[in-house]
Amino acid sequence: MVDDRDDLLHDIILTLANVERNNGHKPFTEAVMYRIASRCVALYWRNHYKLTNGLTCGNCSKAQRQKCRSEYLYTECPKAIKLESLDQEIIDDSGHTTSLGELIADDKALDLDAWLDARTFLLGFPKRLMEIADKLNNGHVLTTADRKYLCKWRKREQKSLFAG
Repeated sequence: MVDDRDDLLHDIILTLANVERNNGHKPFTEAVMYRIASRCVALYWRNHYKLTNGLTCGNCSKAQRQKCRSEYLYTECPKAIKLESLDQEIIDDSGHTTSLGELIADDKALDLDAWLDARTFLLGFPKRLMEIADKLNNGHVLTTADRKYLCKWRKREQKSLFAG
């Protein structure tokens, strides 16, 4: 891509410098430098394809890669996932529009206000967890032990969300 031209050039220069450093500072031939540069360009396109399609040819079997190479099926990859833009507008049943990115659930987000709610307390959350939620709500810094305890409960809650 045109926007990445300078980044690719810097990657090639950096790779050449790293290879020279690891080579004991022996001089390169021009052919070796071209080979290293072509490898950097190939890696750039592989990463670009992975970002836009969600995978690379390395995810396929050897037989599938040979078939794609012989029939030049790279543009019609059978396993490629076409990614949607997170800015794309989605219209719900009520007719409201929301961007796709706002609909992604945060796995680490827990409703701390719900933890402070008396109903949640009655469901059996430990007193220490309520104290930690209160500290967070009031902007206090958690101790290392508090953070570990909270992390343990978050992981437990995440597992129950996915199991249900």
